[in-house]
Amino acid sequence: MDVTESIERIGVVGGGLMGSGIAEVSARAGLDVVVVESGDDAAKSAHARLEKSLRRAADRGKLDDPDAVLGRIRVTTDLSDVADRQLVVEAILEEEAAKTALFRQLDEIVTAPDAILASNTSSIPIMKLAVVTSRPEQVLGVHFFNPVPVLSLVELVPSLMTSADSLERARAFVEGPLGKKAIDCQDRAGFVVNALLIPFILSAIRMMESGFATAEDIDEGLVRGAAHPQGPLALADLIGLDTTKAVAESLYEEFKEPLYAPPPLLARMVDAGLLGRKTGRGFYTYT
Repeated sequence: MDVTESIERIGVVGGGLMGSGIAEVSARAGLDVVVVESGDDAAKSAHARLEKSLRRAADRGKLDDPDAVLGRIRVTTDLSDVADRQLVVEAILEEEAAKTALFRQLDEIVTAPDAILASNTSSIPIMKLAVVTSRPEQVLGVHFFNPVPVLSLVELVPSLMTSADSLERARAFVEGPLGKKAIDCQDRAGFVVNALLIPFILSAIRMMESGFATAEDIDEGLVRGAAHPQGPLALADLIGLDTTKAVAESLYEEFKEPLYAPPPLLARMVDAGLLGRKTGRGFYTYT
């Protein structure tokens, strides 16, 4: 079986920044995409986000026909619309209870016998999602990076129960039509990138919190002194401080290492709704 051609119908649950990005790259690869959102307002926002991104790509000369790509994406509020999908990617909020509840529903709804149920989680162990389904061998992590249309990396995270066939079909999908690079990760909280990145960001937050240096000087130091494309605090704003905190908490729960514990400043900013770019204010203010 040609696994690259076999996955043609994609479902994405969650139309936020990550979900819309996954939907966009899948549609740009010529695949049929269904995006499921939680309500009418969220569905309208997801559609608008997709249209804006595709128009921007066309304006930059990166895309010839944005209308054709948008025509391959259907945004809905009915989860049963993913019943015929060959691959469903979960991209909802980073909360274990919400994700496990969704995987129970997907297990009942998705009818294709060999369909892959994937999670875009950045921190939650895949086994916790797999065991609530009747097909744990078809569950794995397929973790994209933000912004999805730009960044080429995808982490593939099989659990102890994931079959070799499911893993290789997912790899063929990622490296075939999507044209991205897949790396293999063990099913440990944070996987490869966030297990290294989150402690780095938390250290920068602690440095700022202690008064050791300003946000601007910390970020400028890493950009100019270590050739990073952006500093750790600007990156935290891009990721979302709520997501950064959730990943840190998942890492701390799994490993109990102090370097993974969210600093008090991060917790207070999340409590205040200062979540970074998506709310207009985090470590920096955005217009």
